[in-house]
Amino acid sequence: MNKADLIDAMAEAAGIKKAEAKRALDAFTDSVSGTLAKGGRISLVGFGSFSVSRREAREGRNPQTGAKIQIAAKNIVKFKAGNELNEKVN
Repeated sequence: MNKADLIDAMAEAAGIKKAEAKRALDAFTDSVSGTLAKGGRISLVGFGSFSVSRREAREGRNPQTGAKIQIAAKNIVKFKAGNELNEKVN
């Protein structure tokens, strides 16, 4: 499912226009991105939680040449599925 498919599904399930569903989805993704960029955490009970974790700098290897390279430190986004989501999937 891509973004357009998700917007269609949201509009149908909520009984709203596609434009309204798109605005709602964009507002959700902007809110999540903004909160995570500030180092916050988002918890949706039953669905899951989003958090930010720090990955330290490390040494890697170029798979084509085998040469050592430095991989810079960066923040990564983690998602942990909630129990209700896990039960629906399994």
